[in-house]
Amino acid sequence: MLNIVKSPDPLLNQQCEPCELPDKSLKRLAKQMAQTMYKNNGVGIAAPQVGVLKQLIVIDCGPEDERNPIVLINPVVVETKGEPVTEGEGCLSIPGITVPVSRRPWARVQYYDFDGELWEIEGDGLLGRCLQHETDHLKGVTLFESCTPQVRLRAVTAYEQARSEGARPGDTSIEVRA
Repeated sequence: MLNIVKSPDPLLNQQCEPCELPDKSLKRLAKQMAQTMYKNNGVGIAAPQVGVLKQLIVIDCGPEDERNPIVLINPVVVETKGEPVTEGEGCLSIPGITVPVSRRPWARVQYYDFDGELWEIEGDGLLGRCLQHETDHLKGVTLFESCTPQVRLRAVTAYEQARSEGARPGDTSIEVRA
C-alpha cells in the first residue's frame, strides 16, 4: 500500500504532468492507489496524494460493498452545470476535518483509459463533486484553496487540532462551519 501525502506538504500544491500513453506502469500505480483509497475509506484519490506528480485519479462513489474503481488518465473537467451547492468535503491528504466547499452539482470529464482511448464520464451529487475535487488535486488545488478565505482560516486551525490529536487519512470528525 502507498503512503498518503498530507498537508502541508508542498507537493500537494504542484501542477501534475500529463501521463504518456500507453504506459504499463500506470496500471500498477492505479491498482495501488485504489487499494490505498479503499483502506482509508476514501471515494477518490489523485496521484499527487501518493507522491506522484502525474495526471491520474481513481474514484469509486458506488456502494461500499461493491468495489468498482474508475481510473481516469489526464482528466479534464469540460463542463459543470447547476447552481453551486455548498457541502462538506473531506480529503485523505487533510485528515480529521470536513470543510464546506461550493461546487456546481454536475460535472462532465474527458479522460483517457490505459490504452489511450478517449472517454467521457458525467455525474452529479457525490460523483460530480468527487470528479471536481480529484481533478483539482492535479492542478495543485486542495480543500484549503477550494473554500472561502474565512472558512480557510477556520479549516487550517481545525486541521492543526486534528493533526495534534492524531487524525489519520479517512478521518473527518471535525466539521468546519461556513
